[in-house]
Amino acid sequence: MKSMNPKQVKRILVGVDDSPDAQLAFRYAMNRAKTDQAELVICSVLESDNMNIYQALSKDYVHGQRSDLQQHLQSYQQLAERFGIQRVKVIIGEGDPGETIVKKIIPEVRPDLLVVGSLSKSGVRKYFGSQAAYMAKYSPISVMIVR
Repeated sequence: MKSMNPKQVKRILVGVDDSPDAQLAFRYAMNRAKTDQAELVICSVLESDNMNIYQALSKDYVHGQRSDLQQHLQSYQQLAERFGIQRVKVIIGEGDPGETIVKKIIPEVRPDLLVVGSLSKSGVRKYFGSQAAYMAKYSPISVMIVR
């Protein structure tokens, strides 16, 4: 055998939010991108189910939420660039995080690896299944779930 290297990774997609597990996933993805000299695509999803009907209908409210999220993702991008990653992009989706990442963002970005944290929600929603479990089950690419 010529090589025992695992599948070559050229583009890594990492899903971020403010949970501790997502922060660990981001750190893992940065290290892997730097080691593999891969492009890092940082994504987050604006969850419309967290808005009440009046907020969802208000273009100003949704635009403000998206703008805040864009600024937050730019801080992740700057951190990755300071860490030494040459190619870093950000992308925002809208809807259910797991479904949006699997059905919309992955086909658009075409990454080789998806990195996500294991926990992102608490309370009642955690009983309906984890977003990470959904992505691991339905993703067309390899998924690294970080704890």
